[in-house]
Amino acid sequence: MEKITVATGIPYHVMIGDGLLSRAGELAAEAVKGRRVMIMTDDTVAPLYLVRVEEAFRSAGFTTASFSFPDGEDHKTLGTAEKALEAADAAGLTRGDLFAALGGGLVGDVTGLTAALYLRGADFVQIPTTLLAMVDASVGGKTAVNLRTGKNLCGAFHQPRLVLCDPEVLKTLPEPVYAEGMAEVIKHGALGGEALLNRIIAGGDTAGLIAANVRFKSSIVSRDEKESGLRQLLNLGHTFGHAAEKLSGFTIYHGEGVSIGLMIAAFAAEAHGLCEKGVYTELRTLLRRENLPVTCAFRAKDIAAAAMNDKKRRGDRITLVLPEKRGMSRLYPVEAGRLADFIACCDEEVTGL
Repeated sequence: MEKITVATGIPYHVMIGDGLLSRAGELAAEAVKGRRVMIMTDDTVAPLYLVRVEEAFRSAGFTTASFSFPDGEDHKTLGTAEKALEAADAAGLTRGDLFAALGGGLVGDVTGLTAALYLRGADFVQIPTTLLAMVDASVGGKTAVNLRTGKNLCGAFHQPRLVLCDPEVLKTLPEPVYAEGMAEVIKHGALGGEALLNRIIAGGDTAGLIAANVRFKSSIVSRDEKESGLRQLLNLGHTFGHAAEKLSGFTIYHGEGVSIGLMIAAFAAEAHGLCEKGVYTELRTLLRRENLPVTCAFRAKDIAAAAMNDKKRRGDRITLVLPEKRGMSRLYPVEAGRLADFIACCDEEVTGL
């Protein structure tokens, strides 16, 4: 088992190893004081793992309750969080008790926000069941739900007390869902230096890949917990990716959006002389290897318009993250009114296809 410490204000461990799902209660008992837990999950994950995780918590002395909601971005809302808060109150959870997020990134986001709001802040643990959640969404304390105008516009920073990554559960993932996680892995490769990028290209054991990505993300989060500067780099691919997701009515999933957004950022950066040549082609090859989309039907002007509600916008400027050279990216502020012109070069190569 691998243990990685995320050195935030209240440090916590990310544990990676086969069989951790069945040890969730035992390990949570070492990290938190409360002995009442509400396990939050969705109707895709619940039939697969909820009973096992409930039993793991009960065997460690926890009193358990559960809250399951429908899978999908349509349910990543304040309404779902409100229902979860009411369920927690009905179950008798106190501020000293615990929420557990059992599922992918969406479940983790909703659970984290619910925990942040409940009695002004309760503990929660992350038990991610997708690659995307293991390598990215479960680490760092970003919690949020969507508003009608865009993704993740209502949220809070609320760090988990523990993250348990059990690679065995990835065996039940459909290939497209696994590929979504690889989009975040490749994004990290475009940020984390040539050694990480080469590790990703080489492939290998899943647990090692998860650990390499968690180490990279934790190194960023530990230095910039509230995204005041350095952590903004982790948004590579997300401004344009979220726009594509929104324009598609969320038929484009998050990892697919990140893939498309990464392509827009890399192609535009090269076209404007802000990035070494060859970076776009290498990243496109990696994304294609994972059967991820590298183009979208929406034109650049529509992507730019949809990005105007992105939470990274500050007044009349939006901060883009652009690849600079192999394994390295940079922050690049752009006037909001110039965004469409900046990515117009992507039409017929990445966008509008």
